[in-house]
Amino acid sequence: MEYTVKEVSAMTGVTIKALHYYHKIGLLLPCRVTEAGYRLYGKKELERLQQILFYRELEFSLREIQTALQSESDRITCLKRQQKLLYAQRQRTDSLLDTIRKSIRSALKGETMSEQDLFQGFDQQGWEKALKPQSDYLKENYQIDLKTAEINPGELNEKAAEAKRFMDAMSEALRNQISAADERVQNLVRDHLKFLNDHGTKMDAGQFYHTSQFLSQDQFHRKMMEDQQIGLSYFLLAAAAQHVGNLKNTEE
Repeated sequence: MEYTVKEVSAMTGVTIKALHYYHKIGLLLPCRVTEAGYRLYGKKELERLQQILFYRELEFSLREIQTALQSESDRITCLKRQQKLLYAQRQRTDSLLDTIRKSIRSALKGETMSEQDLFQGFDQQGWEKALKPQSDYLKENYQIDLKTAEINPGELNEKAAEAKRFMDAMSEALRNQISAADERVQNLVRDHLKFLNDHGTKMDAGQFYHTSQFLSQDQFHRKMMEDQQIGLSYFLLAAAAQHVGNLKNTEE
């Protein structure tokens, strides 16, 4: 069965203008064009459009989608890769929701912070301003509103300080051309995971790898790391993958 551009648009929610553009750039070609100039799409074209839309959900640019689809040998391989990326995205979302739940629970219990934590770094208004770009992005793309959670400045100050130390050290290693497999880099990953687990964020090596994979794929978070150091997002992913491999070798 074949469908017109108008029918495909109504079926998928993709605008007619977008479908025409996908055709123009070679991303999604119709199965045939009638003598009257009507574009028609068959089953294979609809399956390719589904893959395009999955990648759009993952915030891939159209150029990145073209490259990804060209590198995939078949539909199953493509779908499995997208499934892995979406799982990583969901894990990131679940982690953020867990942080929100803990913040709300702490506020409801009326727990107080020490004077040192209370006045260290950002206060609540400072953190709200700092987190606004990420909050807006998460709300638009993942329907998560970080502003609904009560901000705990002391907790965020401590986590932010450790995260900065970790990323600064990783950036320095990358600038000095130290391998992601180097023991010094692997120790950084190990110590970072220990801190996360000691401070309420349960994350093993596999979860850290999937989170790093998501950060390297998600445009917003990848840009944050690449602005700090070109190649940092991919260096972090390589270090995470090596860490998983090291643990497997140890277990064997």
